Amino acid sequence: MIRAACFFSFLFFFTVWVHAQANTAGEPGAIIDSLVNTSFKQNEPGVSILVARKGNIVYQQAFGSANLELQVPMQPGMVFRIGSVTKQFTAIAILQLVEQGKIALQDSIQQYIPFPSKGHTITIENLLTHTSGIIDYANADTSGNPYIEREDFSPQRIIPYFSYQPLEFEPGTAYHYSNSGYVLLAYLIEKVTGEDYHGYMQAHVINPAGLTNTFYAPEQRVVPGRVQGYTRDRGFYENCEYQALSLGFGCGDLLSTTADLFKWNSALLEHKLVSKAMLEKAFTPFKLKNGSFTHYGYGWFVDTLNGDICIHHEGQVSGFIAIEKYFPQKDIYVSVLTNVRSGEDTTGFSSNRFRLFEKIADVALGRRPDNEIALGSAVLDGYTGTYEPVSTYKGKKPPTITIYKENGNLYADLSNGTGKHMLLVAQTATTFTLPDVQRIKTIFEFVKENGKTVKLVATQDKPLEFVKTK
Repeated sequence: MIRAACFFSFLFFFTVWVHAQANTAGEPGAIIDSLVNTSFKQNEPGVSILVARKGNIVYQQAFGSANLELQVPMQPGMVFRIGSVTKQFTAIAILQLVEQGKIALQDSIQQYIPFPSKGHTITIENLLTHTSGIIDYANADTSGNPYIEREDFSPQRIIPYFSYQPLEFEPGTAYHYSNSGYVLLAYLIEKVTGEDYHGYMQAHVINPAGLTNTFYAPEQRVVPGRVQGYTRDRGFYENCEYQALSLGFGCGDLLSTTADLFKWNSALLEHKLVSKAMLEKAFTPFKLKNGSFTHYGYGWFVDTLNGDICIHHEGQVSGFIAIEKYFPQKDIYVSVLTNVRSGEDTTGFSSNRFRLFEKIADVALGRRPDNEIALGSAVLDGYTGTYEPVSTYKGKKPPTITIYKENGNLYADLSNGTGKHMLLVAQTATTFTLPDVQRIKTIFEFVKENGKTVKLVATQDKPLEFVKTK
């Protein structure tokens, strides 16, 4: 399997403070300091965090280490791989070409790239919105070459991994996150402009945005401030597996800093790169042929976090995680970059880190982080079992949910495989949040009758009922 540079999201169906000033208990900056200091120690992989409000940076700090072997402290301006956050840069380049009249959103990709039609028109808009039906090349079978992630890739080499596979669905009828679409978009940029993708992006997107620490830099290039990535899959830190940046062509091959990502967001809002109308379209969830909406626009996820509209993206590659969120109603921006990723971790380490990142966003929005409570083993045992759906979601029956206990915590698996080993965090004796579900606030509430659990109500944008069958 090609584990490409991407982030897969599970979707079940102000007082200004500056860290340079002394933070006192109860202030947002002090709360973030307290949250992060307990999780990122100086001799462990670190994190860089930036929070901005109304166009001004109000918190910027780094914790932990950029290189364990050399004992280099993390600094706010250091450079990380940002994985799938790259997609919004590619999307903006495409939208620029649309505004210049060189391409149109409804153009078929076959007008520019030799690609099998598979009996359907696949549009540029389908690629932007992950509604093309093209399989994700990250899931391609490469078992015959266990070292394939270490090899250099060109778009011409990547595309055959998915070009002749059948479509998963008719374009425009469903959403399925696929890195393949953004490889095609980056290749389309080359075909239309006659320029190398990376050179074109530097000249027409990165430089006009005023970014000085954002790079398409291969491993051989010396990049000042580039941090080392780590994993913790086996309960201790190790250098991450080598994964060629070229594997993420157009969909996950950028490096950046928290400050540059904030500059990027500001440049977009100031319409330095595309018009206001086009940006608003990019920030609007795509409407499927059946009239329902996805949670993705052109290069961004668009949904809500605790009632606030959230425009965001996440990225995960070997050794790195990137998270950036913009809350337009409050004009608050948050970026978090960390140099440890443990995709196969089963110790709870990864779940705890994602919970921490969600809490940072909560604090930035002026909320106190969720208060977790401890429940007894007997209480947790009463919630384990299988829950079958009663409600439908967008006309379809949701997957069966299995709740089980492991190491004193509850976890959930979905029968369709879209969610596995998802931690449940107790907020009350019967209500739990799922911090592993990054894109939308998810709550599980267990309902009891005569002391026994009979039902589970899962809530994202609306409540769905599941009856306990065993």
